[in-house]
Amino acid sequence: MNIGTAARQTGLPAKTIRYYEEIGLIAPERQANGYRDYGDEHVHKLRFLRRARSLGFGIEDCRQLLSLYEDRGRASSDVKLLAQQRITEIDAKLEELTSLRDTLARLIHACHGDERPDCPILNEIAGDA
Repeated sequence: MNIGTAARQTGLPAKTIRYYEEIGLIAPERQANGYRDYGDEHVHKLRFLRRARSLGFGIEDCRQLLSLYEDRGRASSDVKLLAQQRITEIDAKLEELTSLRDTLARLIHACHGDERPDCPILNEIAGDA
């Protein structure tokens, strides 16, 4: 199948599929005319990659996950470790976002929101607070 069909079947843009090929995550066959030829195995890998990316795994983590998926002799502990590392990253991001939210809430509360030019939100952004 061509890249357009693979894109429709996987829900990925053709540009992303080409990128995954460029960085070696997939390797479609080439027809005599040079066009890429994707098979069911490629579609399966692309769906796998789409799902892993939707869970927030980076490209290198996806490369590792795909390698582990294809290795029937893998240890599930290796997969679990990657997932646990991802949760640690998510927890850190949640803490950061909570801190940002708290800061914004504090600034909104301090802002009069009236016709006066004094604005604690802008002062904080400018580093004047």
